[in-house]
Amino acid sequence: MITNKIELRSVNVTRYITPLREGGSLPALAEADDDFKYVLKFRGAGHGVKALIAEFLGGEIARALGLRVPELVFANLDEAFGRSEGDEEIQDLLKGSQGLNLALHFLSGALTFDPVVNEVDEKLSSKIVWLDAFTTNIDRTVKNTNMLIWHKELWLIDHGATFYFHHSWSNWEKSALSPFTYIKDHVLLPNASLVEAINDEMIALLPDTKLREITNLIPSEWLNWEGSEMKPEEIREIYYQFLVIRRNNANNFVKQIQHARETLV
Repeated sequence: MITNKIELRSVNVTRYITPLREGGSLPALAEADDDFKYVLKFRGAGHGVKALIAEFLGGEIARALGLRVPELVFANLDEAFGRSEGDEEIQDLLKGSQGLNLALHFLSGALTFDPVVNEVDEKLSSKIVWLDAFTTNIDRTVKNTNMLIWHKELWLIDHGATFYFHHSWSNWEKSALSPFTYIKDHVLLPNASLVEAINDEMIALLPDTKLREITNLIPSEWLNWEGSEMKPEEIREIYYQFLVIRRNNANNFVKQIQHARETLV
């Protein structure tokens, strides 16, 4: 069987263009040494490397499920980068983000998804709702859809709020089994009528080998957590086990999705 092996390119950031202040963690539009523009997510912002891990895992799991996600790349920030930046807040952010960061290919000309204007069919809606329940994504709501329309197709962005269990890191097994009640706020929930029908298909796209491949790509330098006695390989293994347990118990969140749809007014 032919499988698409995940390979993330690495780039060096060469130019900070402008902050994208829509995000709470101050992502930026930047240019890299491959001459492409990227939305750059910083390790020195907000929730630090955990937000980058969530962004990486959420994006690559979405891609494994056949959903459209901008290319993710590892983005290196040299220690000299940003010294000439005049904004002190941004300069501090750049100084605190030296090393390996994460970036998404910039979709030039893309429009923000508007649930009033843009229609999404039931199957695609169901796949996205399933994804976000699986990854415990609390941030795909009417207020903040985190979806773009680019070349008349729907693209998913901003997965930094997924896997929120890792901010406390306690009782992760219980979190893996949770039904995810926040799905009630999902922007596509009203149209996600086929979640049960596509459940087996989605599970089949995430075999152990794929989940291992994805988690193995988490950079070790993102897993050296301050205040933690766990080694990077131990943390990586917990992410893998979390995904396996959650996939094996997908009925927990599928039932929650169905319940949430039944309570829609």
